[in-house]
This record gives sequence, C-alpha cells and structure tokens, in this order.
Amino acid sequence: MLRVEYSSDFVRKYGKLSKPLREETKERIEEFKDTKNHQKLRVHKLKGDMLGFLAFSINYRDRIIFQFSKDKKVAYLLNIGDHTVYE
Repeated sequence: MLRVEYSSDFVRKYGKLSKPLREETKERIEEFKDTKNHQKLRVHKLKGDMLGFLAFSINYRDRIIFQFSKDKKVAYLLNIGDHTVYE
C-alpha cells in the first residue's frame, strides 16, 4: 500500500470541490493506494512542462497530479481539477 501525502495547494483546491466530487475523490485516492488499481485509474506520466509528474483520473473530467518519492512508497498529491491542471 502506498502512503499518500497532500500539498497545501491540493488541500485548498480539494476543499473547494462540490461534496459529491469530494466523496468520489476520496474513493479514488483509496483505490490509488493499492497499486493494482493504477491501470484502472489510468495512471500516466506527463510530458512537456510537466515532465517528472504523473496523473490519475477521478472521473472522465477530473484528474489528480502527483509525484512519487524516490523509493516509490509515498505519493505526493500536488493538484486536482479538470484538464486545466495540466497548464
């Protein structure tokens, strides 16, 4: 199981989400902690200006951007939102 830590930016944006989206996000983060679910959540590496970061899907529209620790035992959740989080 992965350990998950949250950036202050992530926490602030999470708090602004609608209650249903917050609940869905909680469920996806719990699924994300088990690496067997990474394919289902469409975990993928980012390119260009976001090189070195990864993302996974909450739903069709919303994503979470994260980065692994060097030993890949901790995932730092950095940002959450629709596709504009890639900008």
